[in-house]
Amino acid sequence: MTANQNPVTTPFSAEASAAEVIEGVDLAGRHAVVTGGASGLGVETVRALATAGADVTIATRRPDAARALIADLSAVEGAGRVRARALDLADLASVDAFARSWRGPLDILVANAGIMALPGLTLTPYGWETQLATNHLGHFALAVGLHGALREAGGARIVVVSSGAHRGAPFDFADPHFARRPYDPWAAYGQSKTADVLFAVGAGRWAADGITANAVNPGYILTGLQRHVDDATMRAFGVLDDEGNLKPLPYYKTPEQGAATSVLLAASPLVEGVTGRYFEDNQQARVADPADESPGGVAAHALDPASADRLWTYATTTLHAR
Repeated sequence: MTANQNPVTTPFSAEASAAEVIEGVDLAGRHAVVTGGASGLGVETVRALATAGADVTIATRRPDAARALIADLSAVEGAGRVRARALDLADLASVDAFARSWRGPLDILVANAGIMALPGLTLTPYGWETQLATNHLGHFALAVGLHGALREAGGARIVVVSSGAHRGAPFDFADPHFARRPYDPWAAYGQSKTADVLFAVGAGRWAADGITANAVNPGYILTGLQRHVDDATMRAFGVLDDEGNLKPLPYYKTPEQGAATSVLLAASPLVEGVTGRYFEDNQQARVADPADESPGGVAAHALDPASADRLWTYATTTLHAR
């Protein structure tokens, strides 16, 4: 949050669900894309937007995984049409094909899909570290490819799902793909999530097109995102017992609660016109002091306009060089 921004507050608590924050909002006639919408937080994001009347496209690597959700929502009175289309964010040919085939305006883009803490360094065919490629570069390419559709909507919103892990990992412009520094799963994940926040800041250049973009920390939730984290680490986190059962800690959210802030930013009139900010627990987050180890808050390095512009240039150049 920069000095000239007044923090945005809402009446919703950290425990509010996606259904609560969107209650009374009519999205009939609106069109939304939710990446990773067939699992985890994405399911609840899709459910809330569609139930409010939006036509929602689930963008996922495995469209068949969305069949049950689509069937459920087809039986909801007043729900918008829901469909699934193939999208692999780590494959730019897939991203380009998705964007080129889109027709008409796009009111809401929720960059929700992500991967976390791959145990070893893996690179895409383009030579990009996979977490950065999936969590940021793929979403950046998608947003750029859909820019015309977002502009056509007039008042479009982009929501980028980040993480509190960004606080410990500024973007390393000198070596973003771990070519020279030792690979660390959490540094790679945190860097990709810093990039997500910086993208929301950098997207301010689209404000004249009526497009807003904000980043969100959904909080602690047990979903498939943790599938690459080993059992020892999960036990150290306190969420896996000796029998191998997942047990959320008291402050963990349900997926319905975790999706709430994304849905708030995607659809609520309470944040109309707000852009370039970072939200958690349904409120704009405080800027965290680097010496403060308490959870929550957004790091100043993720809100820095100069870094946001530098990352935008880097991402644009990287995509064109592939």
